[in-house]
Amino acid sequence: MPTVVFASPKGGAGKSTSAVILATELALKGAGVTIIDADPNKPVSQWAKRAGCPDNLAVVADISESTIIDEIESAARKTPFVVVDLEGTASMMVAYAISRADMVIIPTQGSQLDAAEAAKAIKLIKQQEKAFHKDIPYAILFTRTSSAIRPRTLQHIQAEFQKHGIRAFQTQINEREAYRALFSFGGTLESLNPQHVANLNAAVVNARAFAGEVISILRATPRDVTQTARVA
Repeated sequence: MPTVVFASPKGGAGKSTSAVILATELALKGAGVTIIDADPNKPVSQWAKRAGCPDNLAVVADISESTIIDEIESAARKTPFVVVDLEGTASMMVAYAISRADMVIIPTQGSQLDAAEAAKAIKLIKQQEKAFHKDIPYAILFTRTSSAIRPRTLQHIQAEFQKHGIRAFQTQINEREAYRALFSFGGTLESLNPQHVANLNAAVVNARAFAGEVISILRATPRDVTQTARVA
């Protein structure tokens, strides 16, 4: 079953937010999903303890370097999708998780510092490809971007990634109050109260576009075609 890993050596890049957005959108389409919460701060576990977590979405925490591979493989036997939220550092646990990935998503903000950290994540992916003799698809996900303004710095970084043949999502995770509200109130974007959260509909549209693009990329890998068809 597809395992999607969110990885970045930099903390605060948007890994947990993006992981919850993807997992909840997949769950709302009817797919069973397990989130492996491997972040020591356990933001996903804290979110899941609040009301409204989909019944077909499970969260597994208390992950260690010695258990993460077993936990990923166990989850993959139970649910069609496994989403892994990693700690914001380069470690053996991160490397082990990447080695089991069908896709690695590298969240990054539109700054040169974040781009440099994303490059470190790509280097780690390449190392795991060599070690395990397998291709590991990956893509950059720009996070906390403006839906109205495209700064020159971001344009430059996008151009640099493109020049080096590095895939980036067409969809960006915009800066939205709704994404912060998820961790305050729990549940899904669709279950939030639009009277309490500004521009909620725009966040829902953004999240669905991101999840749809993830599915499209997974479908490009032959072994995932039948597994992802159920959430079309």
